[in-house]
Amino acid sequence: MEIIDPFRHPIVLFLLLVPAALLLWVWRGSGRSIVLPFDHGTQRSGSWLKFALRLAESLPPLLLAVAVLLLAGPQKWDEPRSKRVLTNIEFCVDVSGSMMSKFGDGTRYDAAMEAINGFLDFRKGDAFGLTFFGNNVLHWVPLTTDTSAFRCAPPFMRPGTLPYWLSGTEIGKALLACRKVLLEREEGDRMIVLITDGFSADLFGGKDEEVAHRLKDDNIVVYTVHVAEPPVPDEVVKITAITGGESFAPEDKDSLKHVFERIDSMHKTRLEKTQSEATDAFGPFCIAGLAVLGGVALTLLGLRSAPW
Repeated sequence: MEIIDPFRHPIVLFLLLVPAALLLWVWRGSGRSIVLPFDHGTQRSGSWLKFALRLAESLPPLLLAVAVLLLAGPQKWDEPRSKRVLTNIEFCVDVSGSMMSKFGDGTRYDAAMEAINGFLDFRKGDAFGLTFFGNNVLHWVPLTTDTSAFRCAPPFMRPGTLPYWLSGTEIGKALLACRKVLLEREEGDRMIVLITDGFSADLFGGKDEEVAHRLKDDNIVVYTVHVAEPPVPDEVVKITAITGGESFAPEDKDSLKHVFERIDSMHKTRLEKTQSEATDAFGPFCIAGLAVLGGVALTLLGLRSAPW
């Protein structure tokens, strides 16, 4: 375990030998002899006056000791601060032809992209990526905290206007492609939000569990938004359950918005304590120095060895 010295420059503390020697001289010395003009008088020893004088003479060495301590750089441990843990969120959006089916006032695709843009507004500070998929995968926006590209994406990736190799639905391939993107980011949590409306043949025959366990081993949580008539395909439900996420089947545009609010509440921003740091602790020593300096000023008003 690393031990932190309470002073930044401990070598300076050797200078404390100087005020220590001065204090020793004040209290162990014979003191000054003062001749007073008294004839044929019996005077008391003046031990209380001698003590007061030595106490007053001790104040300058004490002030010097405080100055040495300040030069040594006293420090203390600061309270650990909370740091927001970045969440890397990859949106995986189905752009097969069926995503142009009616959903609310528009299409399933339009509602999904609108909900994503709303989700960006109340997850500020996270990193977002956008992947479109059909039979193949297209990474449209890399993981970034600058979400301006999301706002411009919908017109360019509208289903029905895309090449044939984006017409089908292969969810397993898309999730594994998103996994590779998330693994490139070592910092922060990892999450995939899958938005689709169909079944996927590449998850049959136990492939769903294989994909799910690969995602789970990499600490990737999957949430699924199934924008079609329920129920959500069993294979997709199994993937979300194994990875620690959940599946949703919104019935209309308003419920789709609530789904994203639900995802936000389930995967809250995580805070972690940062390591404590040593910071300057001059305050107590400055107060002590001012107190000693005030005592020195008071003694100058009359408490000194030679009263005349």
